[in-house]
Amino acid sequence: MPARTSVRSGPRLPLVVTADPDLLDDLLRLAAAGGTEVDVAPDPVAARSRFAAAPLVMIGADQATACLRARLPRRPRVVIVGHTPVIEAAWDVAASLGAEHVAALPTAEPWVVDSFAERTEPTAPGRVLAVIGGRGGAGASILAGALAVTAVGSGHRTLLVDADPVGGGLDLVLGWEGVDGLRWPALAGAGGRVNPPALLKALPHRGDLVLLSFARDEVLPVPGEAMAATLDAARRGRDVIIADLPRRLDDAATLALEAADQAIMIVPAELRATAAASRIAAMVRMHCENLAVVVRGPAPGKLRAREVARSIGLPLAGSLRPEAAVCQALEKGDAPAADGRGPLAELCKRLIRQLTEDDRAGVAA
Repeated sequence: MPARTSVRSGPRLPLVVTADPDLLDDLLRLAAAGGTEVDVAPDPVAARSRFAAAPLVMIGADQATACLRARLPRRPRVVIVGHTPVIEAAWDVAASLGAEHVAALPTAEPWVVDSFAERTEPTAPGRVLAVIGGRGGAGASILAGALAVTAVGSGHRTLLVDADPVGGGLDLVLGWEGVDGLRWPALAGAGGRVNPPALLKALPHRGDLVLLSFARDEVLPVPGEAMAATLDAARRGRDVIIADLPRRLDDAATLALEAADQAIMIVPAELRATAAASRIAAMVRMHCENLAVVVRGPAPGKLRAREVARSIGLPLAGSLRPEAAVCQALEKGDAPAADGRGPLAELCKRLIRQLTEDDRAGVAA
């Protein structure tokens, strides 16, 4: 039988959510017939951190109502599965959960095997790096934009996701406000049902960099199902996904954090910013344990980067000194780190290298 594992390395595994031992035994058998191992969670609490990232989710009929009550986000490729006649009660919650299918065993066993066998993501799925500010104005959007530009410069197909409805807009950070393509409002109206290649082609793009941002005339929250569909498409069609997140986490931002392989919090080297960042860090680590801090100068009180990181209780990913050239470039509509020079560019090169090297190590393992 396939191993039951919660370790995320290499390609992500289908997720099975059930506490019914008989159903679990059958699903493990069917997964083995489909040539895959699975992740197992007995309830929605255990499933939440893996729910967005899994290529396929099989929810047992015994947990369908619990998953609905837990408000797990709508996402593609969710199936409710159970034995006849227990499965009949699950029809009532299938639509509310956003389930695409209800599979009754044993009749649907061949279909379930085929679903497990379907390869829904490449051997090396896209890596997700989330960026969040430790306080307002910390520079998270500039760092996110610079990371995306650097990733493309390093040869990676990249998606930059603006998930902060009240931010200044990543299209302005890149100088792309005039580039045609879909924005969040159009995607939100799709209800989470999108074709991954078509989505990536419809978004604003230049070369290997694709951007998903907000419209200038509408400030709307991002529905969780739209974020789930975007992440699903991006992991299949991009090498690197950079997500710029709001400090006040909504459902979409939470989904992005739970799918992230790494999260970076940028914090000014100031006492009050450090205190605020400690609160943000505690909230972020509930959804992504792999969190590190970048400390940005100047330091009016002579705080050192390592002191800031130690105070917050996070590993130090790097530090930045002020760069007048970056601010001047932004005012001219030039993307940060586009020339590949300076402290910001060097930091981004290192972070992208670490992110993608971790990916290769995971696949090799």
